[in-house]
Amino acid sequence: MGAGSVLGTAPAKGQRRKASRRPMKLAWQNLSYDRSRFAVTIVGIAFAVFLMIFQGSLLLGFLRAASKVVDSVEADLWITARGVPCFDFAAPLPDRFRELALGVPGVISVERVASGFASWQKPSGARQIVVLVGMEPEVGVRSAFQDLRHETELAPEAVFLDRSNRDTLEVTAVPAELEISRRRARVAGMVEGFSSFLGSPYVFTRYRDAVRYIGLGQEETVFLVARVAAGRGLDRVRDRLRLRLPEANVWTRVEFSRRCRVYWLVQTGAGGSILTAALLGFLVGLVIVSQNIYATTMDNIEEFATLKAIGAPRRYIQSVVLTQAIVSGLFGSGVGLLGTYPLVAALRTSIPWVYTPWWLPLGMVLVSLLMCGLASVASVRKAVAVEPARVFRA
Repeated sequence: MGAGSVLGTAPAKGQRRKASRRPMKLAWQNLSYDRSRFAVTIVGIAFAVFLMIFQGSLLLGFLRAASKVVDSVEADLWITARGVPCFDFAAPLPDRFRELALGVPGVISVERVASGFASWQKPSGARQIVVLVGMEPEVGVRSAFQDLRHETELAPEAVFLDRSNRDTLEVTAVPAELEISRRRARVAGMVEGFSSFLGSPYVFTRYRDAVRYIGLGQEETVFLVARVAAGRGLDRVRDRLRLRLPEANVWTRVEFSRRCRVYWLVQTGAGGSILTAALLGFLVGLVIVSQNIYATTMDNIEEFATLKAIGAPRRYIQSVVLTQAIVSGLFGSGVGLLGTYPLVAALRTSIPWVYTPWWLPLGMVLVSLLMCGLASVASVRKAVAVEPARVFRA
């Protein structure tokens, strides 16, 4: 018997047109037929969305914290010892470089910043390694440092710490007397937004006090920050400073900020671990969605055979399977978003530097829809390849 006699007469155009108007309805019927499988798909996608958003928040917060101090200082240029990879692992710089830098045309001011590790003695007697940061009063700072700047101009031995590190450093009340590197200090206040990801909290103070606590020599400093006159060309002045100071590195603020982030992201392996976890979240969601969409397609393979038998075009069948995947992605993403914000907020109490910009969840929803689209590829091929004659088999 020929194929034409098996399939019978061709369907009317109106029948084909009616079928072509219902891909969403048919896709929903296929998904809702087995609700337990649909629920598993939604949970898998929601978990993948949460994991990708959370890992993305960790990565963005990690990079933001890695250059937070550099970004907060209103300097055009940073002068560091040669080979310094980032702000947190600095090396001493000859203090005389300040006068040399001031002699470069276009430089209007050069100030000193000290940074280094110091020993913080807690009230319990235990010791904690902290990253001590000191700036001269003339160093331009952004809003997060304004109170710190004004206070340290007036109060010798005053130190400030981030509010998130109160418990770590055992500071129960302000002011509080303590010792740093066996020298007297006094906690004068708190700052916000400088949670450390190193395990060594940031502590801020005056430049002169930081020199004593860190133990810098009289002819040493750690960083020099310079301001450039308007209209002199930032890159041109930077290049002149590099010629004047061949034993140092000279970076624009943007360049040094990027250098800090790249160091922590690439050279330490920490950023790679976070990226790997985010990729695993994507792959977990992809496998779960692929398995469930494929199983749903195979459960309804006779229906797709019927559609082909009545003359439904390949594009229509493809749209049904793809719609199933996209609908699953939308439901799963919605559930994932609903669970992400309270969970991230709860985790921020233990990881304060986690950062979730508004565009990250939106971007992860788009990624999840892409994931669902990729997951439907195998199902689309199976549905399109089914033989129309299968519907007539006993």
